[in-house]
Formats: sequence, C-alpha cells, structure tokens
Amino acid sequence: MSDNEPLPHAWHIEDREYRRQEERRGRRFAYTSLDPARTALVVVDMVPFFVEANPYCRGIVPNVRRLAGRLRTAGGTVAWVLPGRTERTRVGDEFHGPEAAGMFRNAGGSGPLSDRLWHGFTVGADDVLVEKTAPSAFFPGHCPLPERLEARGIDTVLITGTVTNVCCESSARDASTLGYRVVMVADANATGRDQDHNATLHTVYRSFGDVRPTAEVLALIDGGAF
Repeated sequence: MSDNEPLPHAWHIEDREYRRQEERRGRRFAYTSLDPARTALVVVDMVPFFVEANPYCRGIVPNVRRLAGRLRTAGGTVAWVLPGRTERTRVGDEFHGPEAAGMFRNAGGSGPLSDRLWHGFTVGADDVLVEKTAPSAFFPGHCPLPERLEARGIDTVLITGTVTNVCCESSARDASTLGYRVVMVADANATGRDQDHNATLHTVYRSFGDVRPTAEVLALIDGGAF
C-alpha cells in the first residue's frame, strides 16, 4: 500500500480490560442503547492540514460519512469542530518551536467553516459548525460546542476525527467531565501510529467512556440494544 492510499488502524482493546469492566459493572459496555435525538456525532479537526498528511485520517472518512448520514436520518446532531486561529504565545513558541507553533495556529485554514472541512464531507442543513481554540472541543471558554449541544438536549456524544491521542482524547475526557455519555468510535478516529491510537482507546475505555466500532454504533443508532 502506498503512502497516498487510505489506511485503517489495527485497533484493539485488550481482553483484560473487557474483563475488568465486566467484573465491575456486570457488562462489557456502559451504554447499551442510545436515543438518536439526544446524540451528537462530534467530528474533530477533519481539515486538509491533517487529512492530507495522514493515510489513517483518510481511512476514517467513509466511516465518519456513514455515521453522519445515519444519525441525521435518525434525528440526531452532527457537529463539525474545526481548529480556530489562536494568538502567538511565548509558551507555544517555547514548546513547539516558533515555526511549528505558527503552523499549528493556522492549521484550520481560513474562510467559511464549511469550506475548510476535508472535501470528502457534506455539511447538512441542521449540522453544527464550530471552532475550538484548545485541543478539546469541550474545554470551557475555548469552544461553543457544549452550549450548542445543551440547547439541543444532547446527552450522548460519539467522538470521531483526528488526532486520536490529542484533540479527540482531550475532547472525550472533557465531555465525560461535563457529564456526557461518551462513546469513542474506534475505527472513526485516526492518528499517526496504531500503538498511539490503541493507547488512547485503552485510556478512554478504562476511565471515560465506551469504545465501539462503527458497525456497532450504527446498530445502536438504528435502535439496537447490546
């Protein structure tokens, strides 16, 4: 496979983690059903800056599209979260180096939000489009997403996008802290290496939410309970 072709992550949760949750709560997954009308698909940072550079990001595009289409049809919310431009800071320059810090500050591009998404997506008329100025889409004061979801009565968030172990993990952690039912979609998140991806899936499943593949999430949207 060439570097230009989409690539799926070889994701997994270790059996010992499944057993730990089963022994603790009596079932493998915390959330065995969902109400589509109270569910939001949160798509993090799927912009050209990230997607063009990473075959794993291109590999999740079909799953994100499937989830968005199915959840819209079922009456749920699709929320596209894009990186917003931030001010230059001494700490940012010190940590990343001035050149890389400038690159990250401008990662989301410019122009209308819908035009800044990866070209493989279509934004629905009732979708939510927001910017964030922190890694997390749920960190207070840095993204209007929580208020927008609260206005729609959302209690469950399906975390997708890139990169798994930075903005997606940060969003999952903060969403859990705010009281949302969190489901990280294992094959609809992407980062640069399988081991980094799987480390985040382990952390989220252990402490912050469920981890499910796209096929199981689609079944939940369709009214399945398992």
